[in-house]
Amino acid sequence: MSTPNFDQLLEAGCHFGHMKRKWNPAMAPYIFMERNGIHIIDLYKTQAKLEEAAAALRNIAKGGKKILFVATKKQAKEIIADKAQSVNMPYVIERWPGGMLTNFPTIRKAVKKMTAIDKMTKDGTFDNLSKREKLQITRQRAKLEKNLGSIADLNRLPSALFVVDVCKEHIAVAEANRLGIPVFAIVDTNSDPSNVDFVIPANDDASKSIALIL
Repeated sequence: MSTPNFDQLLEAGCHFGHMKRKWNPAMAPYIFMERNGIHIIDLYKTQAKLEEAAAALRNIAKGGKKILFVATKKQAKEIIADKAQSVNMPYVIERWPGGMLTNFPTIRKAVKKMTAIDKMTKDGTFDNLSKREKLQITRQRAKLEKNLGSIADLNRLPSALFVVDVCKEHIAVAEANRLGIPVFAIVDTNSDPSNVDFVIPANDDASKSIALIL
């Protein structure tokens, strides 16, 4: 699949940054101009960076490695879930579980708990429990599924992180940085690109922009 061209990026509104007063000066190299107090992102740079990121991600995926997609903001959640599922990759769209990368064994234990509950349901153990116990376990299973169901197949640390909005997902980015996991991200004009290995300068608020880049 080819990466989007300049016109497609323009049509999706990928060039709209934030208000000038909210900008992060570190994003200056990616800003084309200011219009009506809003920064406009240089889409030629977006296109080049997108191609670079896509090639690197392709190489990671080719080796059978996992890329973890992260976006907990409303307008990106469904897009991330849909795209990640279509390529069989793990994703996080609910609250980022603190220590998910830096304390990975604990997260794996929670996922195994979910598997254990499923086993109880299948082997009939669940049927022998009291009504109260059943309710507690069902609630626990639902909570685990909501927060960790999308990473159930992640048996080891991911080889890369793809993030929408590095400001909102700063904990995820910090954990990846600490472990040396490369970070790919859509970075808007209000964000700090210095903690991102592959910066894709673009509007991270509009669902059209997010969907096109993903």
